[in-house]
Amino acid sequence: MVKRERVVRMSVEQPLWRALTGYRVLTAVYAILLFVFERDKFERPWIAVAFLAFLALWTAATLPRVANAASCTKRFLVADLTVAVAGILLTPLADEQAQQVDGPTLPTIWAAGSVLAFAIKGGWRWAALASTFVAVANLVERAHPSRDTLHNVLLVWIASIAIGYIVEVARASERILARALEIEAATRERERLARDIHDSVLQVLAMVQRRGTALGGEAAELGRMAGEQEVALRTLVSSGLVPTARAAHDAGPGGAAFLRTAAGASGADAGVQEPCDLRSLLAPYTGSKVTFAEPGAPVLLAPAAASELAAAVGAALDNVGRHAGADARAWILVEDDPDEVIVTVRDDGPGIPEGRLAQAEGEGRLGVALSIRGRLRDLGGTAELISVPGQGTEVELRVPRGKAER
Repeated sequence: MVKRERVVRMSVEQPLWRALTGYRVLTAVYAILLFVFERDKFERPWIAVAFLAFLALWTAATLPRVANAASCTKRFLVADLTVAVAGILLTPLADEQAQQVDGPTLPTIWAAGSVLAFAIKGGWRWAALASTFVAVANLVERAHPSRDTLHNVLLVWIASIAIGYIVEVARASERILARALEIEAATRERERLARDIHDSVLQVLAMVQRRGTALGGEAAELGRMAGEQEVALRTLVSSGLVPTARAAHDAGPGGAAFLRTAAGASGADAGVQEPCDLRSLLAPYTGSKVTFAEPGAPVLLAPAAASELAAAVGAALDNVGRHAGADARAWILVEDDPDEVIVTVRDDGPGIPEGRLAQAEGEGRLGVALSIRGRLRDLGGTAELISVPGQGTEVELRVPRGKAER
């Protein structure tokens, strides 16, 4: 069964935009309350009232603009910064003493929100540009800036550049993570495809090669061609990340038909959710040389997990038939524990020589690596192979219930 992987992209910017939205609302309310409590200090309070009324309307109307990066356009950023700078420069007109006293400007800390919008949208360079305009406006408004004024200007400038730099780093990290997730999903898809090919197409080609060689004549030529296609397909499967469409093209008509069939099977199986009895999937393997020992109660697993586990057992039995000899016997034992399901496949064959598995994997024969261990790894389980020359081979497959259900 072929599953489809989906890479879920996450946004590290969205929380920043939400925080900026809240910041603009709170600072606008703060600027209005500050004027209400200190309105007696203004020589021309009507200027402050007019600007703060406009500021409240502007903040409310532009909340959708600071909801995400797409809505926050360059034109809006310029207009927003203009409002902040205009408010700073209007402060001496409303309060003539503002140039002599280090008091707050009309927009107060709301102006920093405009600079933060530049930082989140365009990074540290945009933040440096916007904070420079705000700094110049503050210096002009003070006429004779004090140490506190210079300190506040420098603080806003450095903080905005730092935030812009952090945003750029976060974006780069997000792109790297998304690419890594895509590669991981593609790798898992390729491994599942390789397992299905190994369990069907490659085995058929190997059988045609053996039978053709044994029959001789024209069948021998057919066997030779099947052997060449088997080698080519094994190389294709084990050569790295190969897109499904390209794999179908390179595999030829038979391989393409198989790939289309496998891809369609995932859609058919996707809607099945009822638990499946593992015993019913393993029972068909029973024969004159295969003994099946099962619990008395159903061994329930998710359909996908049960199918993959049964396919891994089938791959293990196929290895017994091909490598343990015609007279070898095999035993399947199923254990149903509360936390996991354990399936053991044991045979009385000659065993596997030391280093043979690594050699087979290097030759592109991925029966154990993909059809058994790869399947169990995707289920969150483990596959342990124990083989002693002359004493047979035992494959123990463990699937945790929680991970298998997911």
